[in-house]
Amino acid sequence: MTAIRGARERARAEVTAAIKEEARRQLADQGAAKLSLRAVARELGMVSSALYRYYPSRDELLTALIVDAYDAIGAAAEAALAATRGDDDPVARWTAVCRAARAWALAHPHEYALIYGSPVPGYSAPQATVAPASRVALALIAVVRDAHAADALRVPEEAELPEGVRADITALADTLGTELPAAALAALAAAWAQLFGLLSFELFGQFQGVVEAREEFFTHTAAALGRHVGLG
Repeated sequence: MTAIRGARERARAEVTAAIKEEARRQLADQGAAKLSLRAVARELGMVSSALYRYYPSRDELLTALIVDAYDAIGAAAEAALAATRGDDDPVARWTAVCRAARAWALAHPHEYALIYGSPVPGYSAPQATVAPASRVALALIAVVRDAHAADALRVPEEAELPEGVRADITALADTLGTELPAAALAALAAAWAQLFGLLSFELFGQFQGVVEAREEFFTHTAAALGRHVGLG
């Protein structure tokens, strides 16, 4: 790599980071629906045509922010998973991953709202968001898979699954490449949805006047979700 090319790439990376940072500021102030490339360019002292060389449309900028947010919460979950490797208590491992997701969400509420809040009008997420969006779920699946391999997973009765649910779970198992029993994967999918329901209730103020000991409540409920999946 030549020195000139290296300098150009560093400059582009710096401008890209500045664009994203200003876009995140606008998300916090006005919400994703009002994100404007022209407004971002104006705040950065750029002409719109220059910003379009980095992000040709609002949707491409939104996608970059969404991927960054999914990757960040996914990295937090994966770090918690790695830190518990060797722990023989699967509920503790599960809870650690859940708590890491919560800690990230509390520290980045507007980015959380971007990926788990109301859909942005007129925006359709591309395939590029799918893998980043799966990272937290895959960390939770890893806990369950490890417990199953260690014979520490109580698998629910397969016969309890409705036919349509069984078909969906079989397709999900094929997509994920996991050999977890269908009933366990169904319970895991439900727990995953409930986890983000807990986070959304807390982040969006639904616990106001109802749950004040929120950290303790979250930890208790996350552990209960792990036990419902069959851990412990």
